[in-house]
Amino acid sequence: MRLEQVELKATNPLLNSYQQQGDVAAFFHYEQTQEAFEQRLNDLKNHPVRRQELADIIRDFMAPYGLSPKDEQHLKELEENAVAVVGGQQAGLLTGPLYSVHKAITVIVLANEQREKLGVPVVPVFWIAGEDHDIDEINHTFTSTLHKVNFGEKTKHKKQASYTVLDRVALTEWVKEIFASFGETAYTKDLLASVLAEVEQTTTFTDFFVRLMHGLFKEYGLLMLDAADEKLRAYEAPYFERLIDHSEEIAKVVTAREAHLVELGYPMPIGATEDAANLFYTEDGARYLLVRKDGKFLNHAANVHFTVDEMKQQAAAGHFSNNVVTRPMMQDMVLPVLSFVGGPGELAYWSTLKEGFETLGMKVPVFTPRLNITMVTSHTQALLEDLQLTVKDALEGKVDDLRESFKAQVYDKEAQQTLETTKRLIEKQYAALHEHLIANDLHVNTLVDKNLNFHKSQLDFMMRKIEQEVLMKHDVAMRRFGDIERDLLPLGGFQERTYTPYPYLNDYGMTLVDDLLTLPYTIDGRHQIVYL
Repeated sequence: MRLEQVELKATNPLLNSYQQQGDVAAFFHYEQTQEAFEQRLNDLKNHPVRRQELADIIRDFMAPYGLSPKDEQHLKELEENAVAVVGGQQAGLLTGPLYSVHKAITVIVLANEQREKLGVPVVPVFWIAGEDHDIDEINHTFTSTLHKVNFGEKTKHKKQASYTVLDRVALTEWVKEIFASFGETAYTKDLLASVLAEVEQTTTFTDFFVRLMHGLFKEYGLLMLDAADEKLRAYEAPYFERLIDHSEEIAKVVTAREAHLVELGYPMPIGATEDAANLFYTEDGARYLLVRKDGKFLNHAANVHFTVDEMKQQAAAGHFSNNVVTRPMMQDMVLPVLSFVGGPGELAYWSTLKEGFETLGMKVPVFTPRLNITMVTSHTQALLEDLQLTVKDALEGKVDDLRESFKAQVYDKEAQQTLETTKRLIEKQYAALHEHLIANDLHVNTLVDKNLNFHKSQLDFMMRKIEQEVLMKHDVAMRRFGDIERDLLPLGGFQERTYTPYPYLNDYGMTLVDDLLTLPYTIDGRHQIVYL
């Protein structure tokens, strides 16, 4: 395994502005410097955290999955004086897209780096969005041929991931179907067996996600929290009260900040409104987004309308969860967050939250963009070498340019010229026919035009068939371009947005994540290319 770090052309203006300390940097309290981490650490000295209670909640949540010595060490440090690097993700099947794993890697790498530089315990924490109710976003994956394979039927009821029970028999068959698409390697049998062993004990989407993620990262002490955990909800009750008290002000400042972001030419990330409560009411595993109207918090679908006092009673009973606006604030109240690790989408909505944090007397923690990692198999490396392309070239879209150049080289120009000449001769003859018909007052020009268009379309059809035959002759050469793009840019985006880690575990072996964590990453915005 070998690491190469490269600069790619900027494709996300907001992320580029943040990384280059452009206008978006002013939307945050801290810059991306070591001095900022030191300042944040100092600011956290006045940050109240109920450490023992928090550590017990995390310990109780993780205990069924088996606590490693590193987990225990980090929990002990959290009880005392540790700060945290936090990242999170929805509970996708087979860990969801690779960026879930990349976030966890970034969290661990950054925590270790800052532990050394700051000289204090820094623990990695993964916040699972088990409260998320959009199951259709997490109930599928893609095969290496980019076939989307869904698990179960399209959901009708918006139930939280942590309350959505999985059918183990159906999940077993689904996993086997996915693995069958990978192809057999020396690692397939053991890898599949390890996943199916977890399926046998799985209860919900979140439970399955935690089992797999914890299996990959337990030796690194990645502490895991489920936002839908009842014990965590009870712990959060006083923090929900703060969010309820400041709900109107938070909505106003976030809406204003988002409008400013749009004025600067960036897309609208949230669609914030001043009547938003930015909280969900939860009941029987379902979530209902609340709005404020006439001093009350409402959701008509759930037929609920609460006063502020009633809201606080519901908070004590554990009936609320956060949306994208209040989740970062809740994380900062629950944990001593040194830095939050997120992707471009998270950066967009975090850029609207500065004044919202200030409303609660807090600062937005240091936002660290997660590592972008592309893994390159030996097969893809060989194809790139054959075409004299680099991975950087491929990631910047040059495979398509090379494909078009190759097609032009093998194109049957003589056939094209002959057909174009034939088309011009036909057009000339039909023009003469038009003149004859007009001169003799014969009214069939519409039929003549239709007949001409038919012949021209037949010639075009013939040319397309010739092109297909030519490309078929060069099928092996043409297939190289598609293979590279399916591996490195599936569906037009980075592989981390499409594939789970399991095709790569199947190809490389069970030590993939361990070996990835030995590489000397630099978190500086460059793209990480890993040659397997």
